[in-house]
Amino acid sequence: MDIHYASAVELAAGIRERRFSSRELLETFLKRVEALDGRINAIVVRDFERARAAADEADAALARGDVRGPLHGVPMTVKESFDVEGLPTSWGVPALKDNIASSTAVSVRRLQDAGAVVFGKTNIALLLADYQSANENYGTTSNPWDLSRTCGGSSGGSAAALAAGLVGFEWGSDIGGSLRVPAHYCGIYSHKPTWGVIPPAGHWISPGPRTDVSVPGPMARSATDLELGLKLTAGPDGADARALRLELPACPHKSVRDFRVAVMSDCPEAEVDDEIRTAVDAVARHLAAEGAKVSQARPDLDYRQLARNDVPLFFRATTSGRVPDAEYERLLRERTTLDPADDRPYERYVRAVTATHRDWLQANMRRYAMQQAWERFFGDWDVLICPTAATTAFRHDPTPMLERTVQVNGRAQPVADQMFWAGLVGIPYLPATVVPAARSREGLPIGVQIVARQYGDLTSIALARLLEQGFRRFEPPPQP
Repeated sequence: MDIHYASAVELAAGIRERRFSSRELLETFLKRVEALDGRINAIVVRDFERARAAADEADAALARGDVRGPLHGVPMTVKESFDVEGLPTSWGVPALKDNIASSTAVSVRRLQDAGAVVFGKTNIALLLADYQSANENYGTTSNPWDLSRTCGGSSGGSAAALAAGLVGFEWGSDIGGSLRVPAHYCGIYSHKPTWGVIPPAGHWISPGPRTDVSVPGPMARSATDLELGLKLTAGPDGADARALRLELPACPHKSVRDFRVAVMSDCPEAEVDDEIRTAVDAVARHLAAEGAKVSQARPDLDYRQLARNDVPLFFRATTSGRVPDAEYERLLRERTTLDPADDRPYERYVRAVTATHRDWLQANMRRYAMQQAWERFFGDWDVLICPTAATTAFRHDPTPMLERTVQVNGRAQPVADQMFWAGLVGIPYLPATVVPAARSREGLPIGVQIVARQYGDLTSIALARLLEQGFRRFEPPPQP
């Protein structure tokens, strides 16, 4: 076992079996961070001394026969946007650089209660709103597979740290692909849970209600770790916990041949690069060869409406409260000057941020219809396999996201259009697991999404685990 690239489950077993101590494991990771992270810039908030004390405490507890939980003594980091008591939470905003958290996010605390040793926080996109992890507070994080390219965003530092073997486990979040796109770009596993399954408390820069579409979730080098992270953190908190209990249904299938698999490798409204489509189709062929029922099927949705209106509306409207008042007033004035036929990314952004409550209610009615269509679809299929994004990781690009383009089959396409594949799943609250599927001609990772019905999280993860066993596992990048 290469300890740097082992799964969290394997690391926890090694500690329990006394093959190495928590402190020894932590020091191994810290030494690697010191050696490699200067070039990657993944772990941007360091809490090494408190982590050493926690690791020593874990070792002392184990010597007494006291195992705190399934992650006992396992070193990990978390996305910068999650509160950890005593550490800064800034979301990359310069004015919040010294915003020190007074408590720890519920999901992170549950991981600590299960024995995890948190030794730092990983880099993010400014306000969690880009497929690059770069901001004025912490700089830019690079992809361990190619330092000239992005690691993704907004949980990009998390994915880069895992791919480079700097941590044993990671914790991120997702609205518009922030767990899934970095996993795809960096060749790791991630799971975007069903909305509402994991409490979001402690994942915001100002107190407020639960953010629509947004979810915390696990990132790892193994599908088994995803299931463990989900089970350790899922369930209501606060007032909800007084009355509600969560019981996610177990996956009913034990082998690949039991699965009914729909495949959607492309969409006219969101073209993907041929290499991405080939990777999706390769997963489908493998599953078919293993006996699964596989078909090119997709839910009955208005894909143009989704791509041009609902994806930008839900993603921007759900975060529009963060827009400063003066900027919001400017956008309101600008909206009156827009050509109704102009649906470029910036124009869609303006309309979404300034949407009226009536606009949102109408969109929410369309979401309800979308959820019903998905429910009908999953009456016939267990999962849908589809792209995570249109391309592999692109080169670092300081161009604002709404103006940035990437090459898709030799043609420039707005980066913002890649959000279609995130919104297809996220807006109706569905769970999705990203798994490594292929490498591009340039040697870059390609991941695909496994989508299940609402609350079918354990089904998508179960198929991810079967693919890990029989198709493709995590592969470490060349030494960065």
